[in-house]
Amino acid sequence: MSPTEINTKIVNANPLDFGTIFNQSIALFKKVWVQGLVMVLLNMVLAIPVVMIVYIPLLFFGFISALTMDGDYESYGQAGLSIAMVLVLIVAYVFMIVAMSAIGLGLKAAFYRICKLRDLEQIGKEDYFYFFKKPYLGKTIKLGAAFTGIALVATMLCFLPIIYAVVPLSFIVVVYAFNPDLSISEIIKLGFDLGNKKWLISFGLMFVSGFLAMIVGFLMCGFGIYVTAAFGQLPSYFIYKDVVGFDGDDEQMRRIEQLSTF
Repeated sequence: MSPTEINTKIVNANPLDFGTIFNQSIALFKKVWVQGLVMVLLNMVLAIPVVMIVYIPLLFFGFISALTMDGDYESYGQAGLSIAMVLVLIVAYVFMIVAMSAIGLGLKAAFYRICKLRDLEQIGKEDYFYFFKKPYLGKTIKLGAAFTGIALVATMLCFLPIIYAVVPLSFIVVVYAFNPDLSISEIIKLGFDLGNKKWLISFGLMFVSGFLAMIVGFLMCGFGIYVTAAFGQLPSYFIYKDVVGFDGDDEQMRRIEQLSTF
């Protein structure tokens, strides 16, 4: 589906019903809660090497600093080492944020593809690493960096912009999940177009579903939060499905129209 077709569907989208999407999210969660849990656990497991890569150089510089400390805190060598540690810390922190964002984005996009399989009862492989393979790995990393940049800028603008940006950012992942061949700029633009068009109902659904997922998770002895975490991601899927749809749906409609002409 081309960006123009997607944008046209967004512009001409019909009003959505809060209760219908919420009930659909509950019904789908019953089918994909295991896959959602796997997504969360994989995110945690893949984060461990990233954290280790970040902390190893920090521990190394801390060890060197301890060996070279001679009580003269104003010495040139000590000042140079402190500057180097600060630079390493900044680079390591940026690397960690971008890497974690790319991992989370790739896993979440793959989860949405699995949701489509379960929702439409299609046969297909539940590939959690779909967006970490050669065709899309570079784009996943770049999109993760862009995702992080937008979130950081929105956060720095006195907090309120991040409340607005959280909706378009969530749709960026959905658009990428079902249109991975689009350019990064097109994916971001379409995510913001959809987020702007359906911001209020999207924010309401995300807030309610996320809050309920947190409450139910805590009631399940704390660990349940990992089980219910995926529920908060499902309204975005159904909003995209209702507004944009999928290529297969368009192909099926064209076949129906062709058959009806005979």
